[in-house]
Amino acid sequence: MLNMDFSERVVIRTGDQPWIQSPAGGVLRKPLAREEAERGHATSIVKYEAGASFNRHEHPLGEEILVLDGVFSDETGDYPAGTYLRNPPGSGHAPFSEHGCTLLVKLHQFNPDDLASVRVNTKTSEWLPGIGNLQVMPLHDFEGEHVALVKWPAHETFQPHRHFGGEEILVLSGEFCDEYGRYPAGTWIRSPHMSSHHPFVEQETVIWVKTGHLPIT
Repeated sequence: MLNMDFSERVVIRTGDQPWIQSPAGGVLRKPLAREEAERGHATSIVKYEAGASFNRHEHPLGEEILVLDGVFSDETGDYPAGTYLRNPPGSGHAPFSEHGCTLLVKLHQFNPDDLASVRVNTKTSEWLPGIGNLQVMPLHDFEGEHVALVKWPAHETFQPHRHFGGEEILVLSGEFCDEYGRYPAGTWIRSPHMSSHHPFVEQETVIWVKTGHLPIT
């Protein structure tokens, strides 16, 4: 198991982590949290080299993907950088990448009743006004779980707050900061239920953020 104690705060600078070969040739991974080697709960950065493919497989409790670069493909279509995908529980596919791609992938983490198939191109979707000067792009909501991109203008400070049901962040660009540290692009942060912080940025920063999905202990 890796980082499966959800009561602990975890910070990983994924750019510093080595790539690990997966069972599929040309598909590499940087595990961030993992229940078992090839099954169960998993969060990873995944890289498909050009021409790589993965055998058809099922998602008993769903699959969530954010395409970070390149073009990710399966039998349902081609998904360029910036695409957010949710494949619901019980779905399956045979993914590949003709020219290569890098992904954030989360497996086996859906509420069993969350059956929506989601496809969002964040490069063309509208930013909405958020709190203060923040801009928000909602990606998915189900019961207490919320997923969005958040754009921070330079020198913005957000109010101190707690995370009911936890918070998970991937810094996509810029540098995210709080009283605990500074987190450059590529940093993955998972904060437990009822944790708190006082975030700010010094430069324009975009984060992928999910809240309300971690165990309430």
